[in-house]
Amino acid sequence: MHLGATIRLLRVDAGLSLRDLARRIGVSSAYLSRVEHGLDAVPTPERLTAIARELDVPPTLLMDVAHRVNPFVASYLEQVPGAGTLFLDIARRQLSSSQLARVRDFLEEEFPLRGASRDDPAPALAPLLAPERIILELSCAAMEDARDMAIGRLCAACPGLGTSQLAEELERREAEASCSVGNGVAVPHAVIEGVAPLAALVTLAKPLRHETPDGQPLRVLIVLVGGDRGRARLMRLAQMARLASHGLATRLQDARHPSEVLARLEELEALR
Repeated sequence: MHLGATIRLLRVDAGLSLRDLARRIGVSSAYLSRVEHGLDAVPTPERLTAIARELDVPPTLLMDVAHRVNPFVASYLEQVPGAGTLFLDIARRQLSSSQLARVRDFLEEEFPLRGASRDDPAPALAPLLAPERIILELSCAAMEDARDMAIGRLCAACPGLGTSQLAEELERREAEASCSVGNGVAVPHAVIEGVAPLAALVTLAKPLRHETPDGQPLRVLIVLVGGDRGRARLMRLAQMARLASHGLATRLQDARHPSEVLARLEELEALR
């Protein structure tokens, strides 16, 4: 997990300088820089909430990336200690994401929220993919080779979008801040006006030595393209970081067919 890389990724895409974000959450630029580079401890849940609000993404997304317990949950456990027993019961059963989603659906039906609502779910990755844009066990010498394969598949799905145009935009964005979010995952992305959000996914036959925030070699590349900006875009990027922090690269390492990738993604994203 490398939360700092995710914060930097979202900050740059939100158009905020390091100084701007630091000022808005009441910390020094030096402190925030250390967090982004993984040189300081993961911020407290309260500070993560402040960062998320300034980036206009649900705090739960950053909490998930950081594997932090939401302060609301901690407070509830203090008020209702018996709830901890139920949580333990769920853990003992090793419920999957799709099973937990069924539990949530039951709660929504039997005990609907009153005067409050859940955070908007982050846009899922699975619907942005198609079997022809999933490339498995690619052998290549550099990340750029994998990225170029993904570019070809994306442009084939977007008549009028040229490979050089997409490559230039991906390179421009990468020059602003690294697209690697750690845990073996990188998320090159580009804004192309008039293009509906699409993704291509590449798994690598052998991990690539590439500059990553946590030193882990690159195993999965998710290339995103779309014309959307603002909150929806930032939430999509945060969701990619969440998937990485939940072990996406490991879950996909033995996938041999695009249908397996889609099934595993849908399971992982069932509870968002």
